[in-house]
Amino acid sequence: MLDKARAIEPEIIRLRRDIHRHPELAFQEVRTAQLVADTLREIGGISIRTGVGKTGVVGEIGSGDGPTIGIRADMDALPIIETTSLEFSSQNPGNMHACGHDTHTAILLGVAHLLKQEFAAGGLRGKVRFLFQPAEEAADAEGLSGAPRMIDDGALEGVDNVIALHIASTLPSGKIGLRAGASSAAVDSFRAWITGSGGHGAYPHEGTDPLWMLIPVMSALHGIVSRKVDPMKPAVVSLGVVRGGTVSNVIPSEVYLEGTLRSFDPKVREQLLEEVERALAISRALGGDYRLAVERGYPAGYNDPTVTGWVEDVVTDLVGAEAIDTTRSGMGAEDFAYMTQQAPGMMFNLGAALPDGIVRAHHTPIFDIDESTLAVGAAVLAETARRYLAGELE
Repeated sequence: MLDKARAIEPEIIRLRRDIHRHPELAFQEVRTAQLVADTLREIGGISIRTGVGKTGVVGEIGSGDGPTIGIRADMDALPIIETTSLEFSSQNPGNMHACGHDTHTAILLGVAHLLKQEFAAGGLRGKVRFLFQPAEEAADAEGLSGAPRMIDDGALEGVDNVIALHIASTLPSGKIGLRAGASSAAVDSFRAWITGSGGHGAYPHEGTDPLWMLIPVMSALHGIVSRKVDPMKPAVVSLGVVRGGTVSNVIPSEVYLEGTLRSFDPKVREQLLEEVERALAISRALGGDYRLAVERGYPAGYNDPTVTGWVEDVVTDLVGAEAIDTTRSGMGAEDFAYMTQQAPGMMFNLGAALPDGIVRAHHTPIFDIDESTLAVGAAVLAETARRYLAGELE
């Protein structure tokens, strides 16, 4: 399978570069979706649904006689100005594929090519569903990202297992990051307002000062993980925005905060929200008040041990056990977690760091990857699906 993937590697790279030139934000992936649908039609033998989850595409190949495995790729870009100077850099000013979703989409189109060949060769029972998902990076006005939108449109109905990959620009090229269990963190965000009366800077005793109240509130917020959460259970509470006041001699009546919460354990997730509220309530003891708005985000991702074992065996056979990296997952979030709530599945990381030592982190203007690894990703996904439908997995 790896040899077959290498044979179509130029096409995968061509598709990746085409998509990279034309990045589209969440739920705006019109051109990308059209490219996906047109490519699937060119491959042939694949039923196609468009407009799934607003701008998603679902393709399916195979017969109803057997199980169904889903393979997911996300398509959306980020509102970042690209500074890579690549010959195929973004032509949409202010938008950039800075997380590798262009590679995910191109790889899955490569998988469709490979599996069309395998179905033609015979011996496979069941179906493969190609899930080209919009909006992994952002939610719509109702707070839903692309995965739950596709689920609501029936994209996972009848799917028995689901797999995916994520390009990893800081993992050495040739490495495959995979492990059973937690794969991505649950994420929630909050906005808060600490309120007082404000007043003249020369007469602070005549009013209540939310900036003064902010100090113990921030101390309490930053102490949640170290003093409230079980140290054996990972968690993050981070403030990203603190805003208050306009001039030096006026005490503001309000201070605004925004923060993010990350966790793996469902009980810890709820605890973090409770502790944030408790920290903000300190303002009331100091004569002020607060308001809190919470936005619930993606659930924690979970790699099913059985499905992870399948992929591990495939990686071992295709590129060798030494390629496997079992480093613990970070606290990043991924809405693929919604899909693994619907069907047992897993996501692995495809190492793609360029060899020059420059760190091209995700969500940065210089993000870039080693394209020579794309065929490996396509081969692992395609071979896992092939073995699944050939009845070779245990």
